Amino acid sequence: AEGLNLCTSGSATSCEECLLIHPKCAWCSKEDFGSSKSITSRCDFLQNLLANGCAGAIENPSSSISVVKNVPLSSKGSGQTHLDVTQITPQKVALNLRPGDRTSFRVQVRQVEDYPVDLYYLMDLSLSMNDDLDNIRNLGTKLAEEMRKLTSNFRLGFGSFVDKNISPFSYTAPRYQNNPCIGYKLFPSCVPSFGFRHLLSLTDKVDRFNEEVRKQKVSRNRDAPEGGFDAILQAAVCKEKIGWRKEASHLLVFTTDDVPHIALDGKLGGLVQPHDGQCHLNEANEYSASSQLDYPSLALLGEKLAENNIHLIFAVTKSHYILYKNFTTLIPGTTVEILHKDSKNIIELIVKAYNSIRSKVELTVWDSPEDIGLTFTATCQDGLSYPGLRKCGDLKIGDTVSFEVAVEARSCPAEDTSHTFTIKPAGFRDTLEVAVTYSCLCGCTGRAAPASAKCSGNGTYACGLCDCQPGYLGARCECEEGASGDLHHALCREAEGKPLCSGRGECSCNQCLCYESEFGNIYGPFCECDDFSCARYKGVLCSGHGECHCGECKCHAGYIGDNCNCSTEMDSCVSSDGQMCSGRGACVCGKCQCTEPGAFGETCEKCPTCPGVCSTKRDCIECKLFNSGRLADNQTCQKHCKDEIITTVDVLETDDPNAILCAYPVNNCVMKFTYMELPSGKSNLTVLKEPACSSAPSAVTIVLAVIGSVVLIGIILLALWKLLVTIHDRREFDRFQSERSRARYEMASNPLYRKPISTHNVEFTFNKLNKSYNGTVD
Repeated sequence: AEGLNLCTSGSATSCEECLLIHPKCAWCSKEDFGSSKSITSRCDFLQNLLANGCAGAIENPSSSISVVKNVPLSSKGSGQTHLDVTQITPQKVALNLRPGDRTSFRVQVRQVEDYPVDLYYLMDLSLSMNDDLDNIRNLGTKLAEEMRKLTSNFRLGFGSFVDKNISPFSYTAPRYQNNPCIGYKLFPSCVPSFGFRHLLSLTDKVDRFNEEVRKQKVSRNRDAPEGGFDAILQAAVCKEKIGWRKEASHLLVFTTDDVPHIALDGKLGGLVQPHDGQCHLNEANEYSASSQLDYPSLALLGEKLAENNIHLIFAVTKSHYILYKNFTTLIPGTTVEILHKDSKNIIELIVKAYNSIRSKVELTVWDSPEDIGLTFTATCQDGLSYPGLRKCGDLKIGDTVSFEVAVEARSCPAEDTSHTFTIKPAGFRDTLEVAVTYSCLCGCTGRAAPASAKCSGNGTYACGLCDCQPGYLGARCECEEGASGDLHHALCREAEGKPLCSGRGECSCNQCLCYESEFGNIYGPFCECDDFSCARYKGVLCSGHGECHCGECKCHAGYIGDNCNCSTEMDSCVSSDGQMCSGRGACVCGKCQCTEPGAFGETCEKCPTCPGVCSTKRDCIECKLFNSGRLADNQTCQKHCKDEIITTVDVLETDDPNAILCAYPVNNCVMKFTYMELPSGKSNLTVLKEPACSSAPSAVTIVLAVIGSVVLIGIILLALWKLLVTIHDRREFDRFQSERSRARYEMASNPLYRKPISTHNVEFTFNKLNKSYNGTVD
């Protein structure tokens, strides 16, 4: 076996322990197995035990399967009772499993034609379903006509429900006892509320169905949700009263226009006792525990429906379709269809749902033990295998599908333990019973010999080993414990405090018996040495260039180092030009370690960024293209330029970031080329076909260029002078304006200004006509 040997590394001390390690592990019970100087593991792969000489004494049980009952599949329903119809094969299988050893068997399922059908119609009779009740009064006759197109043996039953007749679910005041519709103008008269009422057992007399429907009247409850889950459970578990036949396909049609009450809703009415899943129909065929038990849970519904092989069909109005669709994922074997508000499409709905049920097969598992793992692979009508799938769809009546069932025991239970589980298609009465026993004991264990001479009379010999009595040691129980026992152990330790035999062997009467290892040999007086615990290089022990001795590599000639990975040869470091690592590195352990930045290659010969590389490439271009230069000799050129791939072009592209541009002069011209190192280690050189030569400019061009330059410079200088003068004048004008605005006087207050009119006062005195005057003359 390649890789780690799980069997030997498991350190199994008994045959039973060995079998639990891996299903491919086997045990050798031969007495004289292995070497006297080492311990050969009795637990190993079968081929290893055979190679070590253990033929004829190997314990290697495997899982097995036997088909106990295998009646062929029926093609069509036959007889009046249909008890002889078989839709699954085989019917009983016995498995004997070894832990971890997977075994498988094939199951075939076929839905036969003309199979009997029992259909129980369960109707919501709350007030909102009044118009629906009118439309199904002749449902029995019409439905029977349609169903007889699918089966010749059809029976029909009828039941109804409203809700628990307790508050707050229904009207419980005394005035509502006989007529909960009192005061309701739209519908003033109705019957008292009830939980579930079984009205008609399954019968082939469809006229009785019509009669019972015509007798029914609607009722009224207080809240919107209905008590339909109570009714479903009673219809499923009250098999005798409902009249379900064992040999028929069971359909339960549930019609409603509202949501259901579910488990724990009953606490609102003081109902704290969970539903017990039992039948509680009284002599009047009414649900008697409606006011004592809570509503059933979805899990309980699914369990009871599957237990009684009932296909539940939810016929609900469009507004509640999504809710009931979600219920179908939680209750296996159920389907949901949209019911018109007046139930006019109920017949098409039932036929469609029945065809849908008959078009698919899904396996379910009952009472599977926890230590058993099951894996299914479906093979449907397309012939393809679908691992992990236990369901097939899009089937026609009479189609056969198969399932591969792989079974594996994960552990060993108590001795003589057996289990039985059942595989059945959802909604079928047919089942496959699987009986499981466990192969956990070795045959040699049953042949154990107490006080065997093979164990020095001091132990029990079983499966090639001695189980020593207390106080005795050794592979054959030949040593006594006590003072001498401590001495025996001391002689098996390399030093005080270290484990016995270095933890890699057993101490047998003062001598270490080393274990065998799949990796190599363990040896030494204390099992302290081996030939596989040395240093490795790239996963190879001692790099493949040395031998491992007691944890240390002994290198072959020409190699050194802890793991012998360092070669002392230097020939591989010499480059094509005769230099050691092309002068750009050092030779370490036979390989070049480049020290020049940018250098690479086995001998550091590649270096796009190193100085002088362009010169080296130039030599190759000259010798290969033009047969010139210092490498012109053909042999020298081929030797030095063997890795150069040269391509000539008319126009050299220099926009590649990985390409290095080089140039060198040729007869007053320039030869340009680019080179790029390839991942293969070669160089790609792209060279111009002809050197790039430039022509000398004419004298007229030079004179005109000089004159133009002078004129241009003059214009620039004049423009610059004009700009400076303009700037200066603007600054002077701005300064004048600023000083003018800061003047401290106006024209009216000019100190040099005088009015043109002056006034003078003159004092005088004169006489006129002997009168004297004294005044002023202007």
